[in-house]
Amino acid sequence: MEFITYEQEGFVGVITINRPKALNALNSQVLDELNEVLDTVDVGKTRAIVLTGAGEKSFVAGADIGEMSTLTKAEGEAFGKKGNDVFRKLETLPVPVIAAVNGFALGGGCEISMSCDIRLCSDNAIFGQPEVGLGITPGFGGTQRLARLVSPGMAKQLIYTARNIKADEAYRIGLVNAVYSATLDEAGNVTATAQENLLAAAKKMAAGIAANAPIAVRNCKKAINDGLQTDIDQAIVIEEKLFGDCFETEDQRAGMGNFLEKDKEKKLKVVPFKNK
Repeated sequence: MEFITYEQEGFVGVITINRPKALNALNSQVLDELNEVLDTVDVGKTRAIVLTGAGEKSFVAGADIGEMSTLTKAEGEAFGKKGNDVFRKLETLPVPVIAAVNGFALGGGCEISMSCDIRLCSDNAIFGQPEVGLGITPGFGGTQRLARLVSPGMAKQLIYTARNIKADEAYRIGLVNAVYSATLDEAGNVTATAQENLLAAAKKMAAGIAANAPIAVRNCKKAINDGLQTDIDQAIVIEEKLFGDCFETEDQRAGMGNFLEKDKEKKLKVVPFKNK
């Protein structure tokens, strides 16, 4: 792997797009390597994943314009399919994926973050879909996921105007879940950068998810993702089946058994009031 690194930290996997000299721009090789890494994730040992970009300036600055500039119509469509196939694999990965976005998340960078379950960012993050300024449309799912995550009107505004937005606006419109800043001491010195706090928060959230019953978490992800693609009546059926699928598993037996045991201990410790 030249441009993708994967690290396992307990039950948490950390994927880093490592092409900082090109601001982690997505070319065919990066997409191929990311696809290969996703195929090797062991969901038996990995319960949550953090996806981030190397360097201080960029999460992913977009697709590689140098590579795209010479594509024919057929090649452009094939490149779009390559990106969409990888992003869809990321989106449908059984375990939750948290995007830790630092710096630029433009074009394909915004699109790959939207393929993740949760988006956290540093206060220097910049999001946008600038494609129409380059004479193309978003090609890696931007026209579809942005409208589903924020609203059709807001998505159209951002895409039609090719305007970039900062972290605070991304949070306001619901594109990101939280924004992290640097930590300062009493003298005003930086004790932890925004990027460091962001990555620490993403890993902490991932570890919290990993501490929960893995089968239940996976089924929740599938229920939400699949349910959003259909009407409420069919979505409820999806939930019912995945709910039932959790029963008779070790996770369910242990989880409910522990709860009942704690509840029993709690009741034994309660001293009832005596009437005087």
